[in-house]
Amino acid sequence: MSELQTTVLEQANPLKPLAGKVAVVTGASRGIGAEIAKALAKNGAQVVVNYLSSTLDMENVMEEIEREGGTSFAYKADVSIEEDSQKLIEEVLERFGKIDILVNNAGVTRDRTFRKMSKQEWDHVININLNSVFNTTSAVINHMLEQKSGRIINISSIIGQAGGFGQTNYSASKAGLLGFTKSLALETARNGITVNAICPGFIETEMVAAMPENVKDAIIAKVPVQRLGRTSEIAEAVLFLAQASYITGQEINVNGGLHM
Repeated sequence: MSELQTTVLEQANPLKPLAGKVAVVTGASRGIGAEIAKALAKNGAQVVVNYLSSTLDMENVMEEIEREGGTSFAYKADVSIEEDSQKLIEEVLERFGKIDILVNNAGVTRDRTFRKMSKQEWDHVININLNSVFNTTSAVINHMLEQKSGRIINISSIIGQAGGFGQTNYSASKAGLLGFTKSLALETARNGITVNAICPGFIETEMVAAMPENVKDAIIAKVPVQRLGRTSEIAEAVLFLAQASYITGQEINVNGGLHM
C-alpha cells in the first residue's frame, strides 16, 4: 500500500464543469479506466488514479493529466480486498475531506467454457469485477449520504446484458453490477446520490487488440455502426453521468447499436 502521490495541484478552474470535485477511479492505469481518469481531470476534477501493478502505466496517465493542466493522485490498492478499499477511501477523505464521484472500473477476464472453468478462475473474476464494487462503495456510501450528494458510476458490459461464449464468470460479474446499480439507486436517490451503470460494447482496448483479426472482423460486421468503440466514448458517458442529477438506476449502452 502506498501513500497518495501528487503530480500537480492547482486551484479549481470555475470554467470547468467538474471544478472542485474529487473523483476516485478504480483500475485507472490503462484502457477505459485511464481514459476516464484523464477526462475527469481535464474537466476540472481532482482525480485519484487507483492501480495495482501497472506502475509505469499509472505514471504515464498522471504525466498526461499534468500536461493537460489537471490534477491527479496515485493510490496503489487491490480493491478486491476489503481492507485495501477502506484504506483507499479513508486516505482520500483525509486528504480532500470529500469524495464526489466514484467510478468502479476495475475488472479482468479469465475466459473459458464453463465445463473447463476452475473455481479459482470463477472467484478471481467475481472478486475483482463485482466484490470490489461492494468494497469501495460500502467504504464511501456513508460519507456521500452525510454530504447528501454523490455520483457512483459502475462500468458493466454488454456481456452482462447479452452473455458471451466462454464468459460465464465475466457475464455473471457484470450482470451482478446491473442489479447492484438499480437497487442502490433506489436506496440513495432521496439523499442526492445517483447510481448508474455504463455498458460498453466492444471497445478498442488491449484485450480486444489481442483478438485474431478474423474474430475482430466478425464482431465489427455485427455492429450497426461498423466499427469498434473508442475508450474516449466511454469516458464521455462517464462525464455526462458525473454531471447529471436526474438520471439514476440506469444502464447507459455505449455499444454502436450491437445490443438494444
